[in-house]
Amino acid sequence: MKKYSGTFTLILAILFTGTSSFSQTDSKAAGILEAMSKNYEDLKSYKATFTFASEGGRDAKGEVTVKGDKFRLKMSGQEVFNDGKIMATYAPETKEVTLQDYDPAELGDLNPTQIFTAYKKNYKYKFLKESKEGGQTYETIELAPTTSYAKIAKVQIKVDKKDKSIKKWRILMSNGQLVTYTIDKFQPDVNVADSYFAFDAKQYPGVEVVDLR
Repeated sequence: MKKYSGTFTLILAILFTGTSSFSQTDSKAAGILEAMSKNYEDLKSYKATFTFASEGGRDAKGEVTVKGDKFRLKMSGQEVFNDGKIMATYAPETKEVTLQDYDPAELGDLNPTQIFTAYKKNYKYKFLKESKEGGQTYETIELAPTTSYAKIAKVQIKVDKKDKSIKKWRILMSNGQLVTYTIDKFQPDVNVADSYFAFDAKQYPGVEVVDLR
């Protein structure tokens, strides 16, 4: 049985996700999303720190680094390594790491290496509003899946009007849960070695390895 962190799955779901009268041809929304997507696709790598908040829960901090098809995520006492071939989920509290083959298709829209283009298929979207906060102007787009079995009901993405960077995601899950992710700091084109994305058991003495490959 493959084992994914529930928190990990949820954070990846932030990034894009029904019975609304949305239009996939909303030209204003499409223009904003295309500009946002190009902004991130042009990067060779990036690192972001973020705050995760859920109704009735405590805020949590996280960090994700992405380079090509590789990523490394730290959040809620877990760390996920993906070097493009193997995905390792490490839990420091139990000193256990779970290894499995990395399958981009299995993660689908929840893949952090593809999150900025996920909206291009299986989603409908519309422009909601323009707002100002702290001297910055933001544009909000609402997305909804076109499939009835999706885990996410709606997503609102807040984009900086000036540089098309993403500031916040507000996600309504199909089970009614509401979660929000806010980008605290974003570093484009970070200098990071490929080895950073691979789990090295030698660096974690006493770790128990659960190999599901």
